Amino acid sequence: MKTVEKDEVCLEGIIRRVEETDWKSVCDSLDSEGNTIISGVLTPEQCKQIAAMYARDELFRSRVVMARHGFGKGEYKYFSYPLPEIVHSLRRAVYPYLALIANDWNAAMNIAVRFPEQHQEFLARCHEAGQTRPTPLLLQYEAGDYNCLHQDLYGEHVFPLQMAILLSEPGKDFTGGEFVMTEQRPRMQSRPMVVPLEQGDAVIFAVHHRPVKGSKGVYRVNLRHGVSRLLTGQRHTLGVIFHDAT
Repeated sequence: MKTVEKDEVCLEGIIRRVEETDWKSVCDSLDSEGNTIISGVLTPEQCKQIAAMYARDELFRSRVVMARHGFGKGEYKYFSYPLPEIVHSLRRAVYPYLALIANDWNAAMNIAVRFPEQHQEFLARCHEAGQTRPTPLLLQYEAGDYNCLHQDLYGEHVFPLQMAILLSEPGKDFTGGEFVMTEQRPRMQSRPMVVPLEQGDAVIFAVHHRPVKGSKGVYRVNLRHGVSRLLTGQRHTLGVIFHDAT
């Protein structure tokens, strides 16, 4: 089988897994927790393929060393356009399902912004506002590295959900390094969350806030995400952010 045909089969498999996901369950989990796991979005081979891209500087527009900016320890690289086809396909395939949830969230929070059905239309909105730099990224952690709690905003136009896929195998490639979130509730202490991931799993989570039903109606809670300290080994993650950056 030619390489092109292998790539086509690979992409078809990813798109099929996205289409076969129980999106009702995804929606319910996001509504209740602000995050959800989709198991096995990528195969181990696909994970290794993407992680190996980290050494190919020609694929990226910039490299960030976290310690230089107070972001934590470790580093990441932002892909340049055109994105690798596997990353582009993931971004494009997942977005329409999340756009439905994002629109419901904004309606519940009385936010006027609505998101189009297709990702290309939303990117056009970002680019017209000067947000033209691609935001999908690869993150690399070594023993002792961590990522401080943060939000990935980047500009005026923010899509309220994003996705991260663990490319390394916990317990084999690394130990420690859990994906963590905090939820800051009004007049209450923050709630911590640890999201357990296996290789190839995707976590979808709120970028900055989400609606919560209370006794007096719907209110907003603020969320941040990060990665706990890596104890041993090396960890790679693919981050898929749906809005572009200024």
